[in-house]
Amino acid sequence: MAQRALARSMSPDSGTDSARTPSITLTENPDGKWTARDLEAEISAQGETRQDALENLDAVVDAVRGQGGREPSDEELRELGIDPEQNSSGGELPDVLK
Repeated sequence: MAQRALARSMSPDSGTDSARTPSITLTENPDGKWTARDLEAEISAQGETRQDALENLDAVVDAVRGQGGREPSDEELRELGIDPEQNSSGGELPDVLK
């Protein structure tokens, strides 16, 4: 499959956030998946479809800017095999992470 790329620039008058005019590229990879890249934020994300790649990119950009994500619920932690009572976040970072 040939690699295809699409670049788009959204202007403030197109109904998007006027404080930010993103430039996004969409590339179809040789494996058929798509890569979306926000050129301003220098962040990329992939997806099975173009739409998936764009949605994943939005989620990553939001998370990096502190606008996305949430704390997992105790139920979600238990589903992952984590006992919320035995685990906590915070405290001092290990030396390797400082």
